[in-house]
Amino acid sequence: MSDTHTGVPSALEYELPRPVPADELAACPAGEVFRRVGDKWSVLLVVLLGGRPHRYNELHRAVEGISQRMLTRTLRGLEIDGLVRREVLPTVPPSVEYSLTPLGRSLLVPLSALADWAVRHEGDIRRARSDSTGR
Repeated sequence: MSDTHTGVPSALEYELPRPVPADELAACPAGEVFRRVGDKWSVLLVVLLGGRPHRYNELHRAVEGISQRMLTRTLRGLEIDGLVRREVLPTVPPSVEYSLTPLGRSLLVPLSALADWAVRHEGDIRRARSDSTGR
């Protein structure tokens, strides 16, 4: 953060053009990360893997409601983004273990900050939702 913007969140240091051009939105590196962690399953899998490595079937049993197809797609996306490591273990039959990479582990810090914020403001959010539905 620059000295002239002390106390200003980094998201506000740059003023977005209006309207925001679609190509700029598509090229934004933060947008790509938000799309990844904003899906239904990615954050949950990152948090589970933050505790310890898991085998595929362990993850499937640990996440109620996720299909095998969606688990595979989500893990593959996290792997492509460099957040998760997939290791084929030399067992008979072969098994696969997933773990966080150092990059994935570094994501736990901002995810924890967001989760802490959500818990702190749960009542405020619930009241705002209730107020907006009562109009």
